[in-house]
Amino acid sequence: MLSYQHAYHAGNLADLHKHALLAAALDYLTRKDKPLSYLETHAGRGLYTLDGAEAAKTGEARAGIQRAEAERWLPPDHPLLAALAQVRRSYGASAYPGSPLIAAHFLRRGDSAHLAELHPAEYDVLSTVAGFATLHRQDGFQMAQAVCPPTPRRGIILMDPSYEVKADYAAIPRQVGLIARKWNVGVIALWYPVLTDDRHRPMLDALMVAHPDALRSEVAFRPARPGHSMVGSGMWVLNAPFGLAEEAARIEAIFRRNA
Repeated sequence: MLSYQHAYHAGNLADLHKHALLAAALDYLTRKDKPLSYLETHAGRGLYTLDGAEAAKTGEARAGIQRAEAERWLPPDHPLLAALAQVRRSYGASAYPGSPLIAAHFLRRGDSAHLAELHPAEYDVLSTVAGFATLHRQDGFQMAQAVCPPTPRRGIILMDPSYEVKADYAAIPRQVGLIARKWNVGVIALWYPVLTDDRHRPMLDALMVAHPDALRSEVAFRPARPGHSMVGSGMWVLNAPFGLAEEAARIEAIFRRNA
């Protein structure tokens, strides 16, 4: 299925949680003068506009990043705000970066990036803004299995599927296990929705049994609209960089106070 387009949801509260942790991880990893690889299995278009028809239709950005900025949820020196400011300087005040452009803010000469996106329209936009990366128009998990272990071996992979195919929940623990065996030094980050029907729980249970030392961060928020089943956001991180657990705790506290 290729119906999912993130433009309707860009900048929502789940993005705020996911991108704050991703930016913190990349900020730490790029402080060392050693090259790294950045991989992403479901890159989307990489760049969104929050004054477009898609964002206006759902209002999720207004309740997400726009509210968080207006109310100053994040400290002014947070790495996500630095990435957001750079993207706005390049693309305008209404621009919002997907995770590829957040990564681009931190990546340096000598670093490597591989981005996968299967949706043809999303891929076409991604190709105009992600010249820093090797692009793969294919299934993201297939890309990850082919590229891992990447060169350089030091690095991070973000897996952020749409979960529009329910089989993803059952398939992901195996995919993570295969990647972890091939790339035992890689930071493996998985975003997942927290749902009212607990559909995500067996996946998380399987991941934690196989990788009990992984970081698991969840935040709760009100559904975007009546009847919407997503009531929170989760990030699961294997080989979490130093300090990410503390950053996750800070973000979770921010959501408890405000969301």
